[in-house]
Amino acid sequence: MRFLLDTHMLLWSVAQSDLLPPAVAKTLADPANTIYFSVINLWELVIKTSLQRQDFRVDSLRTRHEALGFGFRELQVTAEHAFAVAFLPPLHRDPFDRMLIAQARTEKLDLLTVDNQVRQYFVM
Repeated sequence: MRFLLDTHMLLWSVAQSDLLPPAVAKTLADPANTIYFSVINLWELVIKTSLQRQDFRVDSLRTRHEALGFGFRELQVTAEHAFAVAFLPPLHRDPFDRMLIAQARTEKLDLLTVDNQVRQYFVM
């Protein structure tokens, strides 16, 4: 199967965090699965890091390097992804998540997330 990580899942997986749900850890470890992260994840990390919040210190370059080292594939953003956002119902307002949803739906990827609002887009 093919999966796209939301930004939390990307961070938790490269940090090998205990916050990563066991079912997701199992999915990531299965060599039969193809795991993607998006340039959108990196864009979100760069923007949030640039705000210099004390509770958010992430090295975006290192995150990308580690994700690639784990064998995750980087998903670029296309015009098709951008246009797909227009067809999403307004269930969630976060622009990063909306683009990840559009990418997952366009590329027929399962989006790995703990965000219940985001999950609503995949049970319709």
